Amino acid sequence: MLKQTFQQKLLQKLSPAQIQLMKLLQLPITALEQRIKEEMETNPALEDGTEEEINEERDEENEDSADDNTDENEERISETDDEKAAKDEMAPEDYLDDDDDIAYYKLQVNNKGKDDEDRDMPMASSSSFQESLTTQLQNLELTEREKMIAEYLLGCIDEDGYLRRELSSVVDDMAFSQNITVTVAELESVLKMIQDEFDPAGIGAKDLQECLRLQIERKKWTKNLELALKIVNEQMDEFSKKHYSKIAKHFNLSEEEIKPALDEILKLNPRPGGSAKDSSRSMLDIIPDFILTNNNGVLEISLNSRNAPDLRVSNLYQQMLGEYSGRKDKTGQEAVQFVKQKIEGAKSFINNIKERQNTLYSIMHCLAEFQKEYFLTGDELLLKPMILKDISDRIKLDISTVSRVTSTKYVQTPFGTILLKTLFNEALTNDEGEDVSSKKVKKIIFDSIEAEEKKKPLTDEALTKILNKQGYNIARRTVAKYREMLDIPVARMRKKL
Repeated sequence: MLKQTFQQKLLQKLSPAQIQLMKLLQLPITALEQRIKEEMETNPALEDGTEEEINEERDEENEDSADDNTDENEERISETDDEKAAKDEMAPEDYLDDDDDIAYYKLQVNNKGKDDEDRDMPMASSSSFQESLTTQLQNLELTEREKMIAEYLLGCIDEDGYLRRELSSVVDDMAFSQNITVTVAELESVLKMIQDEFDPAGIGAKDLQECLRLQIERKKWTKNLELALKIVNEQMDEFSKKHYSKIAKHFNLSEEEIKPALDEILKLNPRPGGSAKDSSRSMLDIIPDFILTNNNGVLEISLNSRNAPDLRVSNLYQQMLGEYSGRKDKTGQEAVQFVKQKIEGAKSFINNIKERQNTLYSIMHCLAEFQKEYFLTGDELLLKPMILKDISDRIKLDISTVSRVTSTKYVQTPFGTILLKTLFNEALTNDEGEDVSSKKVKKIIFDSIEAEEKKKPLTDEALTKILNKQGYNIARRTVAKYREMLDIPVARMRKKL
């Protein structure tokens, strides 16, 4: 049975402008520039004031140039025939330009603002991993059929350099997508050629074991390499787990006797495609959102100028609004509504950019005050325990807002460029009852592992005892968590012969 009822609800909804601001807050500089370009493309009422100033300067220069040309034409018309004849008799060097007569704007680029930063980023010019493979393919003498098969197989190689797909599935794919009927034997023949001829060695392997084997077979043969190949073929599982004693027992040798062979294996590249990809990757510098300087003990913070673009509402659209406002017909009213919508959207976007600047600055200023000792010295051990709530309470902003800003923003300091979220750390209590930063504990763990004896690496239990002796009463599982956060493997995986 249907029943009508009255209910009162208190709801809080974000406006489109607030949603836009939240999205802008979490964007780093490079993404912000792209977002502004997209907004300018979709909203013609929004324009870059810097470009407009440059265009105005160019227009003025063109007008001056046109006036100069007009004066020159008038002078030429007023010249007499005798003067023209005299010009014909002038020496060739008289036609050379005199620097004093050249307009200033033709001699020097003078269209940059005072505060503009160089936005050009150096890019390494190099070929990609797949392009490198394709180039090597062109250098081989193959039939048309072999070339088509090789091109398809190269396209199946992943970024690590492995061909992880079953050849039977490649046969089916080529039949459906390329309308080419091939056999597994043909694929194996071409793949063998790729594995034997292509660089770096190990390309086209189906797994790590085959990849290492291919690299060993390319090397100049020695007794150590012979044993290394046997280890890869017969004891790969034990090698991956660093059970060196079991490997030595399998070959009736001592650990010292298998060490040279193990060293040969450790020199090999487990990701041959990754190495080619890394060498060809364009190295992009991190662009900091903030610049922090130490001026005789006083921290000075500034926003990167790219965070503050010179945006404004188009004068053309404001003129259009005035023109269309006087029209009473339906077309005029629709035009007014459209222009108003675009202008309001542009104003809202500009206000959100300014609000973003203010929020970024207030959060960074609060971080610098909270971690002043660290920013003055660069010593991580001076970092105070700090969580998002500490900052949000100080500047009266929501924790989610602080998180959005700090998760993707960098600050340039005298001792390096730092990701803001790395400044946050947990608080631990030592034996004296003082709150200390978890960064200190991680530093002790890292230094202890760096100084350990590699033949007998420190276990998590041993690391726990070291920390306990220094007054940090924490559990072994906490030590394991911090070790993993430092991206350090367990003791067994760190062991070296």
